[in-house]
Amino acid sequence: MKQACSVTGMTCSACSAHVEKAVRGVPGVREVSVNLLTNSMTVDFDENAAGLPDIIRAVEKAGYGAAAAGNAKTRPADARREADDAAAKELRHMKFRLIVSFAFLLPLFYLSMGHMMGWPLPGIFHGTENAMVFAFTQLLLLLPILYVNDKYYKVGFKTLAKGAPNMDALIALGSSASLLYGLVALYQIAWGLGHGDAALVDKWSMDLYLESAGMILTLITLGKFLETRSKGKTSQAISRLMDLAPKTATVLRDGTETEVPVEEVAVGDKIVVKPGGRVPVDGVVEEGWSSVDESALTGESIPAEKGPGDKVAAASINQSGSFVFSATRVGEDTTLAQMIRLVEEASSSKAPIAKLADKVAGVFVPAVIGIALVTALVWLLVTGGDVTRALTAGVAVLVISCPCALGLATPVAIMVGTGKGAEYGILIKSAEALEALHAIDTVVLDKTGTLTEGKPRLTDLLPVGDTTREELLCVAASLEKPSEHPLAAAIVSAAQEDNIPLAPVTDFLALHGRGVQGHIQGETFFAGNRALLEEKGIPLDPALLQQADALAAGGKTPLFFARETGLMGILAAADQPKATSAQAVAAFRSMGIRVVMLTGDNARTAQAVGKALGVDEIRSEVLPQDKARKVSELQAQGRKVAMVGDGINDAPALATADVGLAIGAGTDVAMESADIVLMKSDLLDAVTAVQLSKATIRNIKENLFWAFIYNIIGIPLAAGVWFPLLHIMLNPMFAAAAMSMSSVCVVSNALRLRLFKPRLPAGGEVPLPRPAEHQEKGEVIPMTKTLSIQGMMCPHCVAHVSKALNDIPGVTATVDLASNSATVTGEAEDAVLIQAVTDAGYTVTGIR
Repeated sequence: MKQACSVTGMTCSACSAHVEKAVRGVPGVREVSVNLLTNSMTVDFDENAAGLPDIIRAVEKAGYGAAAAGNAKTRPADARREADDAAAKELRHMKFRLIVSFAFLLPLFYLSMGHMMGWPLPGIFHGTENAMVFAFTQLLLLLPILYVNDKYYKVGFKTLAKGAPNMDALIALGSSASLLYGLVALYQIAWGLGHGDAALVDKWSMDLYLESAGMILTLITLGKFLETRSKGKTSQAISRLMDLAPKTATVLRDGTETEVPVEEVAVGDKIVVKPGGRVPVDGVVEEGWSSVDESALTGESIPAEKGPGDKVAAASINQSGSFVFSATRVGEDTTLAQMIRLVEEASSSKAPIAKLADKVAGVFVPAVIGIALVTALVWLLVTGGDVTRALTAGVAVLVISCPCALGLATPVAIMVGTGKGAEYGILIKSAEALEALHAIDTVVLDKTGTLTEGKPRLTDLLPVGDTTREELLCVAASLEKPSEHPLAAAIVSAAQEDNIPLAPVTDFLALHGRGVQGHIQGETFFAGNRALLEEKGIPLDPALLQQADALAAGGKTPLFFARETGLMGILAAADQPKATSAQAVAAFRSMGIRVVMLTGDNARTAQAVGKALGVDEIRSEVLPQDKARKVSELQAQGRKVAMVGDGINDAPALATADVGLAIGAGTDVAMESADIVLMKSDLLDAVTAVQLSKATIRNIKENLFWAFIYNIIGIPLAAGVWFPLLHIMLNPMFAAAAMSMSSVCVVSNALRLRLFKPRLPAGGEVPLPRPAEHQEKGEVIPMTKTLSIQGMMCPHCVAHVSKALNDIPGVTATVDLASNSATVTGEAEDAVLIQAVTDAGYTVTGIR
């Protein structure tokens, strides 16, 4: 069972590491993932061995709070608003703390540094006799800062007591050390004044360190405030999705329009949507026509025309006209709710790249405390007991160390990346899928519905003799209308688009494997393949047969139409490539990704489509159950494979691939077989997904680099390692400022992903298929193949194989001895290539 929980009290990656460790210790827990950015936790556990109360107790025992995340009756929008309200409240409280801290820090800093900087101070703060007034005033100014920032001490010392210190423990220890040092200084001043030791008073009055405690707390709070505000921007994509959900719906009940809360809408309810209104739930239109803007869900800017029988989805905007639809999905089952759930789950998941940071975070704070103690002791020994120097170095180490930056490096980028994907209609189910996608080197594309429209269209109309175009289309559509063949629908649709009226058909007869026949106005007409016309004794012109062959060679299906007295003409239909398929293939290839097309079509049709679109490899006559095996074969060659399909017939292949992308999901986003769901039926979105993955992982690596390098440089600098060479000691105040800004920089860098835009090649770089009648006879598009060759031992062998392959007409070959392979470009059958290599005395072990 998987359970999502909210976690309270976490402030840094050490906290999330401790929570994970505590929950993993519960018997029956299989997997746990804690997200610092969203303060959430996902637990996979065996219900028979563990329960939610056990998990919550484990979190509480570790020093944090946990609760189940929402319930079935809570609307996602309401849950998100509650979370946003809580975050806004926390931000307001943090702002108040920040204002109070600065209000008292500024006079504290001015007073403490006034003598050193030569700033004017009232006479009451000058002279040895006023040293206690000078020191005590600083303490009074520090107390409000300590009070409003007491959270660091409450949480920090609590985690320290439980043996699981976090970032708050470092802040609490560092500022407490400064405060205790200042209190010791106060006692020393009082002792000196009481015993007339002016030198002691002067020494300690200039060495109070109280301003350091105030500066550390204030600057840390400033950093946390900026970090929290920036983190809020990372979830704006989810918030925008939530805001799309309408709160009410107009339902038809007993013939009366009634406005009800959207939670009360039930499946089967009749809902009225008026111009400008939002669709409240998913459903099917029953009455009326309208244009509906679905851009919020699919990213498609062009409104979709909707009429009876068409599906509509929640959050779509009705632009013109009113319509009534029947609700089919409500509540958590709507497209919008599922989109929100997928984005939130992906944002809360953890990418494998974060494992190193998690391991470091688990031991980071204890290690830093140890380094700070060692630093203080070393300086104490080296300086002959100089407590000030030792304390400066120890406190600086504590406050400059930043586990928070490590913890935020991955989740902020994942959240922004998945949110950006949602804006483009790309729903990424997990951080693992997002990371895996950036490494793919091969993309496998299903042809029908992915590269092509998925339904045939009329492409060519060739009337013969005195037959007009309109007459041929009228007869063809009339004759095909009673037929259930997919090509028939394409012809009828073309006639309707041209407003050509259809004639009634009588005595309709379907002739299996050949075509159809029927009577129109008393005359017999035939429609079908060449065999049917030859059977009926209708003569065929050789030139016309050549045209039919040319159409077939172009991947189209020619149909012959005739009356008893002779041939009327030829119509051809084909499943046309989508307008953006060629551009998408070109984009994949420009990124160095090999494009493979899998289809169950015959080799002739597959070759025509594949060559025209420019794919690298074509595999035809592949049954749906064999597609997964083909993907496995590619993976066995060491390739990282992404599969793009419709998510139904391609489900096994989608699940087998390293990353599965379901294209054209539309209103059905709950595809368990796919890792990523593309809301539009546009292959360019798959390209965008790959580019977004690369940009996100690059951003994560940048964040991790800066988080690690900051600590690698900062901790030795604070410890004084470079003092012998550079004579630089880092003041704890500057260490606190640096620590605060490190997290802000990591979050700000992740926010750059909000500027992501896909880089796509200009349309038309790879030409779309041309009509067969305009293609030159014998025109071919070169293909590239790689031959694995056994038996080559030296450069002479390479020369023999190279000569054998290059002697084949129209073939160019490059042979590589290191990989025992040959790359062949040109048009040649596999058998010809194999024979050439065999004749040269070598063996071909594989072709891809």
